[in-house]
Amino acid sequence: MVTVTVRELSTDEFPLVEALWVHYHGQKTDRTIDRIVGAFVDGDLAAVARCRRHPDGLEVDGVFTSEEHRGQGLARLVMKKLLSIVGDHLLYLHSTLVLTRFYGSLGFVAIPEHDLPPTIKERLAFCFGEMKGCGVTPMRRNP
Repeated sequence: MVTVTVRELSTDEFPLVEALWVHYHGQKTDRTIDRIVGAFVDGDLAAVARCRRHPDGLEVDGVFTSEEHRGQGLARLVMKKLLSIVGDHLLYLHSTLVLTRFYGSLGFVAIPEHDLPPTIKERLAFCFGEMKGCGVTPMRRNP
């Protein structure tokens, strides 16, 4: 029988997240501004979601499930746990176009780029004000 545990990670566990993210754009953690939820399958970290505190808002990102554990609902589990922790705040995210329905089912709605706080918007500055052209939709979730 498979055991799945979903919980917030301590900052001492952030190296486990970075090891998982090697397969996801090589993301890095920051102990001073990140909160991360992970799903462990039989003790191994299999999925994560992060909430990062910016000077002008909170951004959800880094939602990733290892290849061998996809299709098991782990992304939904880590997102629900993350929302139970930070969902009483206004949250922003940049969703790939194919995942907007997934995030919509968790209460996020698409918004115009100009509605993003500046420091969150600047993460995708390479899109030159045309996030949809980069395959991304900005979204927000009200508390």
